[in-house]
Amino acid sequence: MIFSSFEFLFRFLPVFLLIYYLAPAKLRNAVLFTGSIVFYAVGEIRHVPLLLLCLLVNYLIGRLMYRDTDEGRGTKQTVLMIVALCYDFGMLFFFKYSGLAKELPLGISFYTFQIAAYIIDVYRGKVPAEKSLIKLGTYLTMFPQLIAGPIINYSDVRGRLNGRSITPGQLEEGFKILILGLGSKVIIADRIGMLWNSIQSIGFASISTPLAWMGAFAYSIELYFDFAGYSMMAIGLGKMLGFEIPVNFKRPYVSKSVTEFWRRWHITLSRWFREYVYIPLGGNRKGKARTFFNLLVVWSLTALWHGAGYNFLIWGGMLLLLLLTEKLFLLRWLEKSKVLCHMYLLFVVPLTWVAFEVTDVRELGIYYMRMFPFFGQTGGTINPVDFVKYIGDYWPLFALGIIFATPIPTAFYRVFHKKWVGSVVVSVILVLDLYYMAVSANNPFLYFNF
Repeated sequence: MIFSSFEFLFRFLPVFLLIYYLAPAKLRNAVLFTGSIVFYAVGEIRHVPLLLLCLLVNYLIGRLMYRDTDEGRGTKQTVLMIVALCYDFGMLFFFKYSGLAKELPLGISFYTFQIAAYIIDVYRGKVPAEKSLIKLGTYLTMFPQLIAGPIINYSDVRGRLNGRSITPGQLEEGFKILILGLGSKVIIADRIGMLWNSIQSIGFASISTPLAWMGAFAYSIELYFDFAGYSMMAIGLGKMLGFEIPVNFKRPYVSKSVTEFWRRWHITLSRWFREYVYIPLGGNRKGKARTFFNLLVVWSLTALWHGAGYNFLIWGGMLLLLLLTEKLFLLRWLEKSKVLCHMYLLFVVPLTWVAFEVTDVRELGIYYMRMFPFFGQTGGTINPVDFVKYIGDYWPLFALGIIFATPIPTAFYRVFHKKWVGSVVVSVILVLDLYYMAVSANNPFLYFNF
């Protein structure tokens, strides 16, 4: 069950919200926990025990770490934290990298990072060990972000788990954000994604250089609006439930460097690696050589988090090289021209996304040779002007992607969202959402694969 489906929007969500709002305040965590398990079970019932076991193991270890609030960090706490992290990441490794498991459990990368952050924060004394299994279960399994994030720290929602109120204004605002996020997915991402699907059907060896570049830009737009759309929907649903889910994207394509881009893209994942890997390793406080090593560790783990394929290692290596080059000298040079820095970003980021998407290394090499034909020969294209047809078909979606990747729509929304104009715009987007959901196949969110 995905957010961009009639099953979710017109069956699960209305029934769940009715029960949730009618329930006494003290039972809302239990209702949300139960509803989240039902939501997960509809999509993947066979892995529900794995999710519940993750919850139970970490709950018990957290409680064992600190039965007494006066206990400090000692050998006992250290050993228990290591045991918990070995279990959490051991299960993730088994299902994701061992090759022994047939399928990857839905959302395992996201909920593993969430529960690992909880255990580490309990060990550090940042948050107390949660005494209520229901509250911890609500944190871990909350359906708005269970499948594909944003990755929430326990400290982000602890206060709301202990008590929260929901106003009509919150409900309205959450519903509007849900509609806008759905529009990002079904109006822009799914439709421009058809260009990438067409290119895959043709075969990379048979496309022209202009079409190869169009495909790279199309996939870049698709991935952004797909993932950012999901994150917006999660934020909107969270507001409807009384929670403030952190922002996961801040218009990354207006960045002036790859360094800035990754501060704006998948912010909660970057935060996780910064707080639990980069800073504990020393961050940038121990000289350039150590900083470069720390970045190597972080980006190697980021690549492995996404998958064990060679393409992810290539993707991570490309990003690491770009980030190091920027830190050494390129940033100072780029900052001299506002135009040049944006051109540079829009040139290199689509190149990295191609490596992210094309899992076959041989096919990846062919695609890059199509993008840069002067580096090698891959045979003639079936139609050297094939891109002309696709420009005619997809230019409106490219235009939409460009406009909505800028601050302009957000600024418009902030001014008019409480006025009748904003309500009309949101209503039109809702009608378009439902139309494209009706006429198109339901495409899962791209980050469900991770």
